[in-house]
Amino acid sequence: MDGADDLQLAFDTSDLAADVALGYFESGVSATLKADGTPVTEADRAVERLVRKTLSAARPDDALLGEELGRLGESDRVWIIDPIDGTSYFSRHDPNWRVQIALEVAGSIEMAVVTAPALRRCWWATRGGGSFESSWPREAAEAKRLEVSTTSSLADARIEALDAASRARLAPAVANPPATPLPLIELVRGEIDAFLVERYHLWDHAPWILLVEEAGGHFTNPTGTHTGDQGGGLYSNANLHTQLLTTLNYP
Repeated sequence: MDGADDLQLAFDTSDLAADVALGYFESGVSATLKADGTPVTEADRAVERLVRKTLSAARPDDALLGEELGRLGESDRVWIIDPIDGTSYFSRHDPNWRVQIALEVAGSIEMAVVTAPALRRCWWATRGGGSFESSWPREAAEAKRLEVSTTSSLADARIEALDAASRARLAPAVANPPATPLPLIELVRGEIDAFLVERYHLWDHAPWILLVEEAGGHFTNPTGTHTGDQGGGLYSNANLHTQLLTTLNYP
């Protein structure tokens, strides 16, 4: 196997999952709360089961980590699955939800595919290969390479934060509430300059770490490293990153 084979597998798996999820979305489902207070639907579990079955058949030696069904297997290669990111949107028939798949190899996210079936959009990245966006189903001819902004002054920066606590941490920089349900889309398109989120699970943002980095940006978690398992962290363009890390007192 190689990176191209992994990417194609992720595309194929994401497409299958997107079709199943879209069927549930169009017919309507209700959400219940898990023990941690986050919502879940029948669709979340069905989509994750499908993704796990498909990936396990193609890569039986790889490990799996999913939001709904936990971890299976031990390997340096781990497929990270968020079957429906944005379940609260999904359950109230808002199209701003996504199927997210990432491949971590020896602790580094090497490949990512995010599909928003109800929005008919798709994003993907490979380590060293760039970040891209297209319509979904994908049309290779219309894939657009993504680049973060080049803003270098905090005074001119467009910064968003997930919640009030995060916005307060960015003072004296001005941070606004997200303008869209997923500001990281705005970031990789160069529409905003930075986003702070400090309460994500790994599956919530594993694909976006790579998408932002391959679009020319940076990600740092509160421990000063670049893994996605520390509750989130700071995403920004390259020019502002060091300034914002100082503001946050990150290591």
